[in-house]
Amino acid sequence: MSTPTHSYALPGPPNIAQSMRRPRRTGVIPGLHHQPAAPADPEKAAEIDRRLETWARELDLFPEAWTGDFSDFQFGRAVVLQHPGGLDLDRLTAAGKLLLAENIVDSCYCEEDEGRGGSRRGLGGPLIIAQSALDPFHGTPELEEEWREGIGADGPLRSYHYALADYASFATPSQTGRFVHDMARLHMGYLGEAAWMETKYVPRVWEYLVMRQFNNFRPCLSLVDAVDGYELPEQIYARPEIQRITALACNATTIMNDLYSFTKELASDPTHLNLPQVVAANDRRGLKAAYLKSVEIHNRIMEAFEEESALLSATSPLVERYAQGLSAWLAGNHEWHSTNTRRYHLPDYW
Repeated sequence: MSTPTHSYALPGPPNIAQSMRRPRRTGVIPGLHHQPAAPADPEKAAEIDRRLETWARELDLFPEAWTGDFSDFQFGRAVVLQHPGGLDLDRLTAAGKLLLAENIVDSCYCEEDEGRGGSRRGLGGPLIIAQSALDPFHGTPELEEEWREGIGADGPLRSYHYALADYASFATPSQTGRFVHDMARLHMGYLGEAAWMETKYVPRVWEYLVMRQFNNFRPCLSLVDAVDGYELPEQIYARPEIQRITALACNATTIMNDLYSFTKELASDPTHLNLPQVVAANDRRGLKAAYLKSVEIHNRIMEAFEEESALLSATSPLVERYAQGLSAWLAGNHEWHSTNTRRYHLPDYW
């Protein structure tokens, strides 16, 4: 495949700095198609947060300076909202550990603007080692021991290794393998985005959305059946129509993230790739019009997920349970974004 030759300029956020000085607008994005989430039990969320922070401190996963970041993210509330059918606190905590580990690796390895050592340049090297914390190295005993020491010496790698071990203690080998595969997809998406940012390449809209199909929430949605205490068998999960509704669900919720994190990301990095920025550059339109078009793209993908998953649900109670789990995760993730006012606020477009 030849290297793309088109050249678009990202519009940048001309009104972001100004809007940051106004009272922040929060709440649900007007016109965004979403479903209501089951309420999160605050005591359950607080207990999961307590367990997660204890686990993170015991493994020395991040310095004391990150404490505020931890509480602002609301990991416990996130997993309680996303998995309303979670079988027990242990499984919800395991989902939280994986979510926390993914954020630690992203922050420390990928995000240059967070000041934690991340770099887009040469990112493939750290990420392939990170993947091995999930998909173990097999070699001579001596080299395996060196690999174990390397994994144990780095906080982000430790977080991956121990979070997966906890998940694998109750998930089936098939469910665990599914998650590991989806993490490889995620890492490939990280690399695609990093390459574009390093070369200042502005992708076409379809190219950007292909990248986001890999760099998205899919590993989190991989957990829905295991956390709820059952398994969608591999022979069903692998069917193309099941893969399609899974991808549609993941893509819809990831675009939703682009929309809620829009002002946060551009305030810290005006060149950050997100769907409204890419639409604006390709369509030669302002950010407001591009943002509203991005809402429409999200809604069409979300509606396709709902229509197709409803048809498939009629074919099997097990498929119906899985589709409902995906839908519940999307609803909970939306609720977390729209109510996390410390982390997100909306652009002044309405």
